[in-house]
Amino acid sequence: MKTLLSFLLSVAVCGVALAAEQGKEVERLRNAAEVIDEIMRTPEKGIPKDLLNKSVCVGVIPSQKKLALGLGGSYGRGCLICRRGGTGRWGAPWIFAIGGASAGFQIGGQETDFVLLVLNGSGAQKLVKGKTKLGADASVAGGPVGRTAEGSTGALMQTEILSYSRSRGAFAGVSLEGQVIKDDDTANEHLYGKKIAAKDILFAHTAVPKAGEALAATLTKYSPHGGEPFEK
Repeated sequence: MKTLLSFLLSVAVCGVALAAEQGKEVERLRNAAEVIDEIMRTPEKGIPKDLLNKSVCVGVIPSQKKLALGLGGSYGRGCLICRRGGTGRWGAPWIFAIGGASAGFQIGGQETDFVLLVLNGSGAQKLVKGKTKLGADASVAGGPVGRTAEGSTGALMQTEILSYSRSRGAFAGVSLEGQVIKDDDTANEHLYGKKIAAKDILFAHTAVPKAGEALAATLTKYSPHGGEPFEK
């Protein structure tokens, strides 16, 4: 009887822990949807619509308390969502971790959100190969702000990933060069209920979990069509 009670207690504890972790992912995805919606509601100060339409994937790192390490390093978690096949509907979200050495620059700081626009299939494929160092493994630059990207240089438009930050209401392009993106396999396992590779989430028509529906719907609201076709 004692053995049975111990087993049931262990199961209950694990269930509570799993629910707590799933709750974190649900909150992160909900916050990501809110970030996109808030930014796009002010087009004069937000992401140019033509760049959002050009994007094959969009990443969001919502502000998170007590995750930034401050001087000498940074750490945060975000999510990436891609168009099916590069041009179709917005698909299932992939949870990633991001971090790297920095001097006073914080990822996932208490009042800072980050947005990534992946402009082509090459950039999307590089992000799922394991650890991807921005600026070395995939080109990255701070993106332009406003209604359109007219006047932006050709070099900027050929960049694989454009990045932005929003802090205390100010939204601006900021380079995340030197930061490393990698799979948060534990978070994705909690979200999908099984171990699943990043490429399968993003490129293999994985069903959108309920927690990711709001983010997909928000991106559909502002950019229902766009991207470019690319192979897995």
